[in-house]
Amino acid sequence: MQVMKWSVIALAVAAGTTQMAVASEQSESKGFVEDSSLNLLLRNTYWNRDYNKGTNDQKAWGQGFIGTFESGFTQGTVGVGVDAFGLLGLKLDGGAGTAGDHNLGGMFNTEGTPNSKGVLAPKDDWSQAGAAVKVRISNTVLKYGNQMPSLPVLAYDDSRLLPQSFTGALVTSKEIEGLELNVGRFTQDSPMWSPESDEGNLKQIDIYGGSYKVNDQLSVALYASDIEDVAKKKYANVNYQIPLSEEQSLAFDFNIYKTKFDSDFTDADKNTIFSLAGTYAFGAHALTLAYQQNSGDSGYLYDIGDGGSAIFLANSYYSDFNQEDEKSWQVAYDLDFATYGVPGLSWRTAYVYGYDISTDDGEGKEREFFNQVKYTVQSGPAKDLAFKARNSIYRNSNNDSGYSDDLNEWRLFIEYPLSIL
Repeated sequence: MQVMKWSVIALAVAAGTTQMAVASEQSESKGFVEDSSLNLLLRNTYWNRDYNKGTNDQKAWGQGFIGTFESGFTQGTVGVGVDAFGLLGLKLDGGAGTAGDHNLGGMFNTEGTPNSKGVLAPKDDWSQAGAAVKVRISNTVLKYGNQMPSLPVLAYDDSRLLPQSFTGALVTSKEIEGLELNVGRFTQDSPMWSPESDEGNLKQIDIYGGSYKVNDQLSVALYASDIEDVAKKKYANVNYQIPLSEEQSLAFDFNIYKTKFDSDFTDADKNTIFSLAGTYAFGAHALTLAYQQNSGDSGYLYDIGDGGSAIFLANSYYSDFNQEDEKSWQVAYDLDFATYGVPGLSWRTAYVYGYDISTDDGEGKEREFFNQVKYTVQSGPAKDLAFKARNSIYRNSNNDSGYSDDLNEWRLFIEYPLSIL
């Protein structure tokens, strides 16, 4: 951790010697009300997980309302503001027997007493509200309260109906052009399916690190976290883009996590996982090849106090291909239909194959065929109305090895953002 800390400091110093400080955002503040915004996102989500057995299938359908308010900052050397959110989820379909182990598709917690089959029924609705106070000096912001951070070592999950949130303090500094530094401490974790402020049983997570855009082609990042009584993590990223012509480019993205586990949390000692992806983009098309490798005493663990999206790795779809000793390859293709007269429509397809997984029965294998289509209305009365259909076909060689059973999964989303203020 000390090495990581000094690396971040060195990154900041190096940046300071090559870049000028940017203009102060606080000096340009128009005021608490004048810079305020109020938005409402309407999200309809359908989720279906078919295990091809005729039993234990999971499905859910819900309507979500996500309201967000962001104030401006008061004028002066020190600016003060408030951010707030309100969440409401309504169950449209899904009952006892479709909720899975503890929630309905990651949308609604279960309640009451088990039915004749020993299954709990999911709640019909749930709601939550949160707020954070923020203070800004120059280009540095301190925020305390309920937040939705999105950093490699602490990232909230928003993959179902309503988003995950955390409670704590986060400092974000952008005093030097291209450089962002983050330091934070969070003590509560509220999941996607419940208003409980600490259902994740988070004691405390400390995070620090930063990202630096060296130039238009190269960017780097270093982060670290300490999840109390769970694990310490380090993360690094290098992203390099090479323009080949006006309509062609080549990009490389390298990500790595190193985890040291607390002895009271698991018998495993440590874990290292990395991914390297290369993407060749040409016109409306993009072809990606990626390799990911895991080593150590266990698979890579996340959502252990650091959020359900704290896995900035190339081969993360339905499966994360993050099992013990696992190696995996990916080939993916992206198509932007704007070139063909349909702006707002895109398609991504990918195939990922994982092997050499350590299991009780020897070496396991898994594979996933992924497809996602997205369309956003570009103009007219329904402008910004968005549709997304995501499908995963997943298979593995050892259903009893401790990772997922074979399944076919659909996730369907309809979103409509409304700008109220």
